[in-house]
Amino acid sequence: MSNNQTSPANDTAAILTSAALAPLLTVLIWSGNTVVTKAAAGVISPGSISFYRWLLAFLILLPFVGPAAWRNRALLGQYWLKLATLGALGMVIYQSLAYEAAKTTSAVNMGVIVALMPLLSTLLAGVLAGERLTATSLAGGVISLIGLIYLTSQGNPAFLLNGSFHIGDGLMIVAVLSNSLYGVMLKRWAMPLPIWQQLFWQIGFSTILLIPVFLMGDISPITSANLPLILYAAIPTSLLAPLCWMIGIQKLGAARTSLLINLLPIVVAALAWAVLGEQLHAYHAIGGALALIGVGIGLRQAKVAKGEADPSADQAAWETEEV
Repeated sequence: MSNNQTSPANDTAAILTSAALAPLLTVLIWSGNTVVTKAAAGVISPGSISFYRWLLAFLILLPFVGPAAWRNRALLGQYWLKLATLGALGMVIYQSLAYEAAKTTSAVNMGVIVALMPLLSTLLAGVLAGERLTATSLAGGVISLIGLIYLTSQGNPAFLLNGSFHIGDGLMIVAVLSNSLYGVMLKRWAMPLPIWQQLFWQIGFSTILLIPVFLMGDISPITSANLPLILYAAIPTSLLAPLCWMIGIQKLGAARTSLLINLLPIVVAALAWAVLGEQLHAYHAIGGALALIGVGIGLRQAKVAKGEADPSADQAAWETEEV
C-alpha cells in the first residue's frame, strides 16, 4: 500500500476539521460583535441597529446576488414561505428577543440560557430533521453546559439559584429555542437554491419583518459615531457570519455546529482580557476547559448509521454546488 494513501477515518477527520473552520469563524465574528454591542449602548437603539444592519446587508448583496436570485424567482415562488420563516427565526425573533430580554435579566442568566442551544438543537434535530441522537453528542452538550455554568457563575453555580426568574429569562429561552429551530429547519428544508441566494432572500424577508420593530421603537439616525458599529454589524456579523454558519450546518449538521456556540463566551473572555484589560480568573480556565472538552467530544465523528449518507459524499456534493 502506498504511503500516500489515507484511511477513510483520516479522510473523514479532515473533512470535519475543514468543515468546522466556517462556524468557528462565525464564533469569532460574534465575539467581536459583543464588543460592538457594548459600544453601541447609548449610541444607537437596538431596533435601529437591527433594521439598519439587515437593510445594509441586503443592499450590499443586491448587485451581486440580486440578478441571479431574480432569474430563480420561480423557485422563490415555491419556497418563499420557508425562506421567510428561516429569516424570522434566525435573524428577527432571536436577536429582537435577546435585546428585549437584556432589559430585565442578568448577563449571567442570558449566558447560561444561550448555553442550552446545543442541547436544544440536538433534541430538535433528532425529532425534526432525522439526525441520529448519539451518546457522544449528548455527552458533549452536557459537559459543555456544565463548563459554561461554571464559567458564567464565576465558579459558584449555587449563585444562579439566588436570583428570581424574570420575564427576560423567559424571553431568552424563546429566543434560544428560535435560533436552535432555525439551524434544524435549515438542514431539513434543503432547497435547490445556491447558498448565497438563500441568504439573500432570508435577509430580504428579515428586513421587511423588522420594519414595524424599527418604526415602533426609538428611531436613531445614522451618525459618524454609530456608523462604524452599523458597518460591523451589517458586513461581518450579518453577511459573513450567517454564511459560515449555514455552511457549518450543511456540512456538520445542526447539532454539531451549534456545539461551537459554547466557544463564544471563551473567546469573549479572551477579547475582554486583551482589548478591554479585564482580569481572567481560575473559573475562566476551568469552565473554558470543560466547554472545549465538550465541543471536542460532540464533534467526534460517529459511525455512519444505517441509511445515513457518507460524509465524503456530502463533501463532494457541496463542492459542485453553485454559489
